[in-house]
Amino acid sequence: MNFLAHIYLSGEDPELKIGNFIADSVKGKKFTQFPERIQQGIILHRKIDSYTDKHPIVKQSVSRLFPKYGHYSTVIVDILYDHYLAAYWSEFSDIPLDIYVTDFYDLLQEYYTILPKPIQNFLPYMLRDNWLLSYATIPGIGKILYQMNHRTKNRSKMNFAVIELEQYYTDFENEFRSFFEELELFTKNEMRTL
Repeated sequence: MNFLAHIYLSGEDPELKIGNFIADSVKGKKFTQFPERIQQGIILHRKIDSYTDKHPIVKQSVSRLFPKYGHYSTVIVDILYDHYLAAYWSEFSDIPLDIYVTDFYDLLQEYYTILPKPIQNFLPYMLRDNWLLSYATIPGIGKILYQMNHRTKNRSKMNFAVIELEQYYTDFENEFRSFFEELELFTKNEMRTL
């Protein structure tokens, strides 16, 4: 799952959200340098990623993209799934998406000094282009995929994945919905053990 899903799955706990958000920038045991609840968010992120990567429904989505995008297919599916979460946000939360993401951006500013350097570096771009809100539209996802392709020095070609999103929109949506229902249950159970 990508940024929005990880934040959403953290519930209303601010430090769990921060940990879950920064986890990809915290390697190995370096998570122990953070406050305990942020550590737990990092651990939760890793569990969510592990569960997601092994899930047969996710593998089905990935297999549709793999012939064209190879190992970048998993990253693309993470982003596409975030699109569906954002596009149908009102089914998942009573807080409107624009307010939810603004509140999260405020939280990032509040915790700015403890964010890993890579997060601090991309945060101005994230805020300027309002990444999380842009997930809700196909053009917004297209821009995110374009930026991701640029980060891979154009090797991934993931900027073209909007074609598959539009072509297989219902298939990806059905897979997202089936998987996300299971992921929410998995995450709730894992949060009880933190």
